[in-house]
Amino acid sequence: MKLPALLDKTSSFGTLVAAMSCAGCFPALGSLGATLGLGFLSSYEGFLFRKLIPALAILALVANCIGWYRQRVVFRGLLSIAGPVAVLAALFAFWQYDWSIHLFYAGLGLMLAVSLLDIFRPTRSPQCRA
Repeated sequence: MKLPALLDKTSSFGTLVAAMSCAGCFPALGSLGATLGLGFLSSYEGFLFRKLIPALAILALVANCIGWYRQRVVFRGLLSIAGPVAVLAALFAFWQYDWSIHLFYAGLGLMLAVSLLDIFRPTRSPQCRA
């Protein structure tokens, strides 16, 4: 597996796990995380919310931009960067609004969906198709 793809999968999964540990901020994911046994991470909630989730979303964004630059598949590239951008926008630009939590969940879901799509249906660059 290539490094950008590995970074994308790692950061997407890490962002999801970090969000599952923040029951106060993300009640739906927090209850799922507690069910899966991630309740012990609640003491690190501030660090996970303020530092780890944005750092992993930025890592996913950078990895997806590198992959998009190498593959040059426009729709897949836009889809791959939309999730991290939505997560970062929800956390930094729109957090004071009530609907930002929906944007955050949509971004996490999109990150996870694109990561799974890349595993099961990887893209090929236009140069490889010829």
